[in-house]
This record gives sequence, C-alpha cells and structure tokens, in this order.
Amino acid sequence: MARFLIGKILVRDHPDGRTSGRIVETEAYPPGDASGHAFRGETPARRSLFLRPGHGYVYMAYGSSYCFNVSSEPAGIGAGVLIRALEPLEGIATMQRRRGIETLRDLARGPGRLATALAIERDLDGIDLCVKGPLWLATAALPIDAIAVSVRIGISREAHRLRRFYERGSPYVSGTRRLNAG
Repeated sequence: MARFLIGKILVRDHPDGRTSGRIVETEAYPPGDASGHAFRGETPARRSLFLRPGHGYVYMAYGSSYCFNVSSEPAGIGAGVLIRALEPLEGIATMQRRRGIETLRDLARGPGRLATALAIERDLDGIDLCVKGPLWLATAALPIDAIAVSVRIGISREAHRLRRFYERGSPYVSGTRRLNAG
C-alpha cells in the first residue's frame, strides 16, 4: 500500500477551508515490523492500526507534533503506512499560516510538518479515508514520476529495510540528498 499511495491526493476539509496535497513520500510498517506501532499489539491508542485498510491513525511524536498513518491490512492485523510528505495543491495560504512559513517546498515535507499544514490532530484518529469527510483520499489527476525506494528515516529497529517510497525528483520529499538519489 505504501507504493500505491504515492500520487494520491490527501484532502482536509476544515472550518478554515480546504487544504490538500499529492502524496510524494510514504513509509511502510507491515505486520511483524519491530519498528511499527502495531508490533506490541492492539491497545486503545493504537486501535486504528488494526482497522481494515484505509483508516487514519494519528499519534503524537516526541511530544511535539502529530504524525499520520493509513491502516493497511485486513481488520485485526496491525500495520500502517506513514505519510511522510505532500506536494501542496489547495489552500496553500492556509497551510502557510498554520505552519508560520512562506516556503512552499517546506509546507508538508516531513510527517510533523504535513500534519500541522493540514490540521491533522488526534480527533481524526480512526477516520475512514475512503469516504468524503473531514479527511479523505482522492485519486490523482496528475501523473507521477518514477517511484524510488530507500531505507526509512529516523528509526533504529529494522532500519536497514527498504520500506520508504517516494516520487523520484520531487522537491517536496523529505530526507537527505543521499537517501533521495535512488
């Protein structure tokens, strides 16, 4: 699913207005992955990772920002895909205000920045992304370039696994040039 989500549009309908972006970077955390939140089993806080594919899982990272995942396995099997970066499409001025920056490239480059730019918070945990609502996935109207793969970013367990997918050549992808050379 991590590869499948590249190029899809993530849409946030909020009282401030609509914001959206094309997904350009993801990371897979499949069943049994020791670095994934589902690894130690289902808890009330991680329940959304165990829903059928296409539900949002929102969590606080390092006590400072939210991160957003999409559940990826049949109900009862915990796994997800971290959405790492978006190419901003709609509501750019709103995203700039939320982030407090002007630079288009940095609005949603990285999972914490992305969640802030789209106002994704814990109240969206468990949302069905396959139906229009406050947060949903749309098909892309724009073609995607080649999809590249690399190691994941910022983890220590199973860090060698090639489970990060990104649109090759996108300026909105996070990570170092070395990671994005693939």
